[in-house]
Amino acid sequence: MFRVLCLSLLVVSLMFSWASAGATARPNVVIFLVDDLGYADVGCFGAKAYKTPHLDRMAEEGIRLTSFYVSQAVCSASRASLMTGCYANRVGMQGALNHTSRDGINPTEYLLPEFLHDEGYACGIYGKWHLGTTMMFHPLKHGFDDYLGIPYSNDNSRYHPVLGGEMPPLPLYEDDRIIELDPDQRQFTRRFTEHAVRFIEENRERPFLVYLPHVMPHVPIFANPDFLGTSGGGLWGDVVTELDWSMGQILATLKRCGVDDNTLVMFWSDNGPFLSYGEHAGHAEPFREGKLTSYEGGVRVPFIARWPGRIPAGSVSDAPVMEIDILPTLASLLGEELPQDRELDGKDITPVLLGEEGARSPHEALFFWAGEELQAVRSGHWKLHFDHSYITVAGEPGKNGKPSNWENMKPVSITQSGIHGIASRHGYKVAEQPLALYDLSQDPGETKNLASDHPDVVQRLTELAVPMRAALGDKITQTPAAAARPLGHDAD
Repeated sequence: MFRVLCLSLLVVSLMFSWASAGATARPNVVIFLVDDLGYADVGCFGAKAYKTPHLDRMAEEGIRLTSFYVSQAVCSASRASLMTGCYANRVGMQGALNHTSRDGINPTEYLLPEFLHDEGYACGIYGKWHLGTTMMFHPLKHGFDDYLGIPYSNDNSRYHPVLGGEMPPLPLYEDDRIIELDPDQRQFTRRFTEHAVRFIEENRERPFLVYLPHVMPHVPIFANPDFLGTSGGGLWGDVVTELDWSMGQILATLKRCGVDDNTLVMFWSDNGPFLSYGEHAGHAEPFREGKLTSYEGGVRVPFIARWPGRIPAGSVSDAPVMEIDILPTLASLLGEELPQDRELDGKDITPVLLGEEGARSPHEALFFWAGEELQAVRSGHWKLHFDHSYITVAGEPGKNGKPSNWENMKPVSITQSGIHGIASRHGYKVAEQPLALYDLSQDPGETKNLASDHPDVVQRLTELAVPMRAALGDKITQTPAAAARPLGHDAD
């Protein structure tokens, strides 16, 4: 009887140990998202004027994805794709919300933090939310447990370089309370970092998600006084250097808390650089254009991931993947299924993310909308642009925090929508892009139109776009969306 009791206790003990090991093996997740950083604004992606040692070390210890894309080159749409695993147009989120918006991510959408929260994760967000401004869309209603941040972009404030006079005070939230109006933006990066560090320390014994969507370097740009003049790259370099410091603080905290080996850290930008702002904007070389366009400079962004023991150090992959893939990939890593009651566009890119030899993109093609226009499609090394209008810098890029040609800009409201309204507010002009085929392997700057040389490729990519156009809509061809889901709307 004594032997049976001892054996039973041993089995129970082993079962408890296995369960505990399984629980601690669930990876912590850190998503470090920056705002309007260009492809070439990190040392390991080409930055020369200043140094980013922590991000560079992260790449040396992990993987760089050199063909990582956002679904639209603008803030809210890009973040909606990360959170839902869908093209932004599938969930009705085109463009960027502002302080007047009554719409937001639909409460019926199942977001990344909701999935991880349901899996037992503690979830914190520190920075810019930008998926709805009213309490109906608040981060704490979408799976987050802790929040310090702003509901929309920091230029929707008295610091707007052109329209500051018509902006209300910028609110800073802590959880569901506004704790400051027009906070000191020089302190944003440090404050968000400190809260993220504390959250990691407090939740080291359980799986956690830290979502750190930094406000910087979106205009107007600010650096903490401790970083001013330290980078050798002007104010822009100082701001990026402080963001690099922030990543260093996160990585050091993971090690200090003993969770480094069980934490997947991912870094990227929500879209390309705001080129009209010149010396207060980033760099997308060798790519064409930047934010608000479907060219590579707008939608291809630097991506670094680190997970000691799981991602081979110094890995690089050029497989075309997108932020829509993050949610299904995390579900795969956890061995869990996402709800089957809605369609997702993202796919499991675990082999690519973990640097497996020969890993390929699971996508036959990736699609790029600007607003409601399906403007481009990439398949393999080919990228096809359909006829569309786009914005480009009007004259010389801006200086001293002002956009290009701002002295001659006509008065325009922040609520004026469409490509011409955007151009008027931010010092751009409207240009035209004819049907064009580019070989990105030879021409990453999208300069040499090969459409007449490869009509078969043009036809194949055009045909790939047909079902996506029918499902998610396309204003260029006046095709209505048959499978798009609506935004949420707060009528109160």
